[in-house]
Amino acid sequence: MTPATAADVRDRIAAGRSDLVAATTRLVEIATENPPAAAYPECVSALVDLVEDAGLEPEVIELETPDGAPRAAVRSFVGEGPTLWFHGHYDVVPAQHAAQFSPDVRDGMLFGRGSADMKGGLAAMLLAARAIRDAGAPLNGRLGLLFVPDEETGGAGGSAALSRAGLLAADGIGMLSPEPTGGTAWNGCRGAISMRVTVKGTSAHVGLSHTGVNAFTHMLEVASALRGLAAEVGERRTEYAIEPDAARNSILLLGGQVESGANFNVVPGRCTFTVDRRINPEEDLDEERDRLLALLERLRGDGHDIEVEIFQEEPAAGVSADTDLGRALAAAVRAVEERDLHFELCPGLLEIRFYAALAVPAYCYGPGLLEVSHGPDEHVDVDALERCAEVYALTALDVLGA
Repeated sequence: MTPATAADVRDRIAAGRSDLVAATTRLVEIATENPPAAAYPECVSALVDLVEDAGLEPEVIELETPDGAPRAAVRSFVGEGPTLWFHGHYDVVPAQHAAQFSPDVRDGMLFGRGSADMKGGLAAMLLAARAIRDAGAPLNGRLGLLFVPDEETGGAGGSAALSRAGLLAADGIGMLSPEPTGGTAWNGCRGAISMRVTVKGTSAHVGLSHTGVNAFTHMLEVASALRGLAAEVGERRTEYAIEPDAARNSILLLGGQVESGANFNVVPGRCTFTVDRRINPEEDLDEERDRLLALLERLRGDGHDIEVEIFQEEPAAGVSADTDLGRALAAAVRAVEERDLHFELCPGLLEIRFYAALAVPAYCYGPGLLEVSHGPDEHVDVDALERCAEVYALTALDVLGA
């Protein structure tokens, strides 16, 4: 990458600021709430238009999903060869009020559901790709754009479906995703084992309680044993950077949801509670799942009637900051933001895990703020959108530059 090429690309991004706002606005107006996976075809159509507006050729990939529901991803390329992927999702969490799908710009901020997480980031990646193409920047590889559904519900109908079909990370040498990182980069994420544990008993009228089996009191014993495991888990700490220091601890959360009994005067015949095990990158998904299930099996042997439903099971992921892509991203942030880039572990799930499973280094860096994403006042700084587009472009030129 020559200084002249970088300057030309940055100038083109600055000139495209109004297009960046317009593209973000158009995407935010489409209520792709997930659940229930609403308005996906409309958003795919809009993404196809925006890719064509960028002078690129869009490809719509129809996905086979576990529930048979229609899903599609949108893909496009600049150049040929080993591929740096710009990867993002177009679904959003449900809105708190209808006005969130009527985006507006106030005081330099673009407000609306998905503006921060992550439709603004998709628009910034599109502008970066357009600027690289229009500048005729020589590339020793390929820039790939991939926009997917269903991230907000775990990715089964999006990235996981692409991975099953062998269509994820093709020829990949790296991936960037515009999650709302607030100026840091996420180079790791926790995994999750989430389950519902149902303790069964026998229902009876309170006056005949001697004929029943109280599922609630059995649940207390089951939960007590799990609390012991939670205490052990909480002593484990990740070596990845994360603030505050207490956030380094591994997590086992009991009782996020609890349901028991039919009425105050009836012996509860069943009691259900959730167990949410969030594992650090240093921990193994299979080992931690088996540890939980072995404990519950032992409790069955102690006389507790237990039923288990695992409804989420995803590995943790992490990559060193010291890769070609990590160094290129840090250099781009230094050039655009005039500061050093800090790499951290994300406390939640990220789609970098799908790329990590394929040995492709992946990072998240985006214009939004995590603290406003998913909230009633979600917004993104328009200046941050433009700067992020520059960061994406400079990173791609560094990694793929001839």
